[in-house]
Amino acid sequence: MAAMRYRLTFIAGVALGYVLGTRAGRERYEQLKKAAQQLAENPAVRNAAESAAHGGRDFAGKAYHSVSEKVGDKVPASVSDRVRSLRERNGHGGSDDWGTTNT
Repeated sequence: MAAMRYRLTFIAGVALGYVLGTRAGRERYEQLKKAAQQLAENPAVRNAAESAAHGGRDFAGKAYHSVSEKVGDKVPASVSDRVRSLRERNGHGGSDDWGTTNT
């Protein structure tokens, strides 16, 4: 089973090397890279990402409160401290690890 995994990894590496090593593959790679950068810089995509991040933070906060009400003191202090520090950091307009802002 482990040999199969190594064999598949090797085959994937050879295929990737071939595609990136050939001229046509390199050109295609550059096209894909440019398209990905344009997509990431698109204001609509950035707004959607920020909205999703904000919604995720809201949902995580609600889930934490729901769980903490049911579990009570069984939530480890380290988890409580981490949630509290994240809430404080994001509450002051800081950016998260994904480069989005808390707007």
